[in-house]
Amino acid sequence: MQHIPNVQSVSPEIVLETFIVKDGVQRQTKLVGVEPAYFRLLNYKLSEGTLFNQKNLEYGDQVCIIGRGIQTRFFSKENPIGKYIKCGKHWLKIIGVLEQRGVTQNTATNLGIRNYDMDVYTPVKTLLMRYVNRSLVTKAMIQRANNENEEGQNKSKEPVNYHQLDRLVVQIEKTELLDKTSEIIGRMLNRRHSGVVDYEITIPELLLKQQQRTKDIFNIVLGVIAGISLLVGGIGIMNIMLASVLERIKEIGLRISLGAKKSDIVTQFLCEATLISVAGGFIGIILGVVLAQSIEQVAKIPTIVSGSSIFVSFFVAASVGIVFGITPARRAAMQDPITSLRYE
Repeated sequence: MQHIPNVQSVSPEIVLETFIVKDGVQRQTKLVGVEPAYFRLLNYKLSEGTLFNQKNLEYGDQVCIIGRGIQTRFFSKENPIGKYIKCGKHWLKIIGVLEQRGVTQNTATNLGIRNYDMDVYTPVKTLLMRYVNRSLVTKAMIQRANNENEEGQNKSKEPVNYHQLDRLVVQIEKTELLDKTSEIIGRMLNRRHSGVVDYEITIPELLLKQQQRTKDIFNIVLGVIAGISLLVGGIGIMNIMLASVLERIKEIGLRISLGAKKSDIVTQFLCEATLISVAGGFIGIILGVVLAQSIEQVAKIPTIVSGSSIFVSFFVAASVGIVFGITPARRAAMQDPITSLRYE
C-alpha cells in the first residue's frame, strides 16, 4: 500500500486442510488464516460475536470465527460464542459466527466449489505460529522437492506449496486502475521471486463486466428519467408563460403602441421564462448537493459533485427556459395593439 497508491487495502489468506472435533463428532474442514480486512473485502458479515482485535492479531491468540454451517452442525442447541472447538491439534475459542453464504453442501459438491459456511477463520499469526510455518525447511519438504525435481511431478497426495501465503486479496480504489495496478503488482512479485513465475494474478473479469453493464444501464435509466423531468418541467414553464400572456394582453398592447418592437416583446418573455427555469435549476442543484453529502454520510457511499456538472445543470436549465419560452413569447409579440388595448 505504501508503494502502490491505488491499493486501498490488502488481506492475506492461508488455507489449511484439517478437521474439527466436538463431542466425539469429527468433520473435515478448512482452517483459514486471515485478517479483519478479509471479511470486509469479501463482504462476509457477522451474525453474532466480534472480529479479531489487535491483541488476537499480535500475539496469535487461539481464537476463531466459524461459518454458519459449523454452528448448525455442532452448536444447534447452544450459543457457540465463548465455547471451544478442537481444530486440528489445538483448541480454539469461538468469538464470532458469520452469516450464511447461501450455498448448501450438496450444491458445493455438485459445482465443485468450496462450502464457505463450513470454514473456520483464525488470525494469520495464529495459523503460522501454532499450525504450519512454511518458511521452516523440514526433511519432508526436501524429500518432496527432490521427488518433484527427479520425476517432473509431485508423488505426494498434496501439491508442494513453497509460499507462506496462499492468496493475497487486493482492493483497488477504482475499477479503471485495475489493469495498471495488476501490472505493477506483477513486476513487484517477479522481482521478489527472482524472476520465477510461481504465482498467478487473477482479476474477476466477469464481475467487472457485470459491474460495467449495470453501470451503463443505470446511466441510461437516469438519462431517461432526467429527460422526462426536463420535458415535464418545460411544458410547465410554457403553460405558465401562456397564462401570463393572456393576463397581460393589455400591457403588451400598451408597450407596442408606445414603440416597442416585436423583438423587444419576445426578449422580455424569453427572459422571464429563462429566469423561472434557472431559478428551478438553482434550487435543484442545492438539493442535489445536500442529498449527495447526506447519502455519503449516512450510507457511506462515495459521491462526487464536480464543478462541470453544476455548470452543465445551469446551461440545461437556461436552455429549457429558452426552448419552451419561444412559443409564448412569439404569441405575445403577434398581438394586435389596438385589440390588446380594448381587451378586458
